[in-house]
Amino acid sequence: MASRVLVVDDDPWIRTMVATMLRQSGHTVELAGNGAEGLVAAQRFAPELIITDVMMEGMDGWTFVRQLRSQTKTALIPVIFLTALDSADDRIRGFQLGADDYLAKPFRFEELNLRIERTLRGVERIGRVAHDLGQHSAPNVALHGQLGQLGTSSLLTILDLERKSGVLVLHAEDGTVGRIFLRAGHVIGAQLEAASPQAGGEAVFTMLGWTAGTFEYTALEVEMDDGVGLATTELLLEGARRLDEANAGLAVREG
Repeated sequence: MASRVLVVDDDPWIRTMVATMLRQSGHTVELAGNGAEGLVAAQRFAPELIITDVMMEGMDGWTFVRQLRSQTKTALIPVIFLTALDSADDRIRGFQLGADDYLAKPFRFEELNLRIERTLRGVERIGRVAHDLGQHSAPNVALHGQLGQLGTSSLLTILDLERKSGVLVLHAEDGTVGRIFLRAGHVIGAQLEAASPQAGGEAVFTMLGWTAGTFEYTALEVEMDDGVGLATTELLLEGARRLDEANAGLAVREG
């Protein structure tokens, strides 16, 4: 499955070796030395997959992916973290930011190739979801799946791009249920049924952190006032910022 792949790493040797492997597999490759260069390349090159390091001079991989996920044009590009950081907390942080896979250095090129193939198959799955949403205009057409395969941020981005109206119901692994209400793609309300109920943007920020569970979207007309007041990109960016702050606070307490 030949695709356009952007490799972002400040180590020239890693960039060269990964690019060589990708080109031998038939992929078209673009290279960047840090997150800031990666953002420019992502806009210009329109990659179908991004492989990025985390610890880089200038803009690191965490910030790079957070910026990607906050922009409509790049929000759904799948990302594989390729990094020396290999703690459980690092992996969790990567997946919460919207990474599709996480591979620790040193790595075997055979394993990287397999993970690339698996991630690209996931791209096809997201494309089918977006296509199905685009085909359905009648009310009460439901789509459902696993949050581990298509996260909350990706779902909201697809619904925003397709300008869909309806209700997105999320079920966390612990049984918590959340509902996000959309009108023409914009999030106008949210409710979280939990021990400490939440509503509006706060509920959305909580659900953006869910990495496992199920979702169901039903198309219908939503008649309610906008209780959020933020565009989808603003919600995603703020959610990622809060996640970063929470992770930084946890690191300080553990240190």
